[in-house]
Amino acid sequence: MKKSLILNGLLMLTFWCNAQNAEPNLKAARKAIEASNEIYADLANKNDGSILSRYTDDACLFPPNTAPVCGSEQIASFFKSGPKVHVKFIIQHLYGDGKTSVTEESFYEMTDLEGKKLDDGKVIVIWKNTKDGWKMYRDMFSSNHPAK
Repeated sequence: MKKSLILNGLLMLTFWCNAQNAEPNLKAARKAIEASNEIYADLANKNDGSILSRYTDDACLFPPNTAPVCGSEQIASFFKSGPKVHVKFIIQHLYGDGKTSVTEESFYEMTDLEGKKLDDGKVIVIWKNTKDGWKMYRDMFSSNHPAK
């Protein structure tokens, strides 16, 4: 019984220490992800492929009501065919070690260039920490409204 209590105590201490060590990493990752999210729509609106700088080379988008869009060529085509908009992301939660990968859970609000609200919804992004910084690896999003 005494050994079990000591073992449980050590395990709890280990988990607590790991959580404390991950916290600074998540704060740094959050800062980088927030910065990336701030410029996301501007890059998409350029229609010159610069949005690809936000994604890994093997990234996939999972847009609503359509098949996945994978790879640089398909992702560039997806954004070139889209409307010019402003998007604001509000991060709700980040999960992960903050060193190699992080999952972002966010809400978005999309407006036209004049500020008229077009849509709002939710986003799940798996981010990878690459040699070039944090990049989106998987990007899934959907509206909070029924398909039209």
